[in-house]
Amino acid sequence: MSDNNTAPEAPTTQRVIKKYPNRRLYDTSTSTYVTLAEVKQLVMNGESVAVRDAKSGEDLTRSILLQIILEEEAGGAPMFSEAALANIIRFYGHAMQGFMGAYLEKNVQMFTEIQSKLAEQTQGFTPEMWSQFMNLQSPMMKGMMGNYMEQSQSMYQQMQEQMQKQTEQMLGAFGLKKR
Repeated sequence: MSDNNTAPEAPTTQRVIKKYPNRRLYDTSTSTYVTLAEVKQLVMNGESVAVRDAKSGEDLTRSILLQIILEEEAGGAPMFSEAALANIIRFYGHAMQGFMGAYLEKNVQMFTEIQSKLAEQTQGFTPEMWSQFMNLQSPMMKGMMGNYMEQSQSMYQQMQEQMQKQTEQMLGAFGLKKR
């Protein structure tokens, strides 16, 4: 188990949680019933978790993870604004739905990597160093944020190019050409 100052270690095995019809969750690794909060803690610790329906074996992992997010969002400090959630909903059924999911996933992954690098590089900072760092004036911070912005912009451009190709293909299928 990792402490709060280090990034979670890569999981070695997947924890299988069975969900029973009575909505109870059973951790097959520890042979105990667990709560949703305990599943959340496993995820927070970097464990790979799979939730399966106890009878059918159906994969319920996404459903349980969404339930954890819903409970967190309903709590005191939500991560998403109503506008952000509405915009995410608008992408369902939209031609860009697949791209948006990949775009969000890559951005969250990049952000997580930046956070991990920051944690590594700021160990042993003095209050004065933190003050300078938090003013966003440090070369390290500028470099990390610059790289993040470049990668994000690159992904967005790739998304736009893919959308343009799809539009051209669709227009071509109707015998129309882009002018």
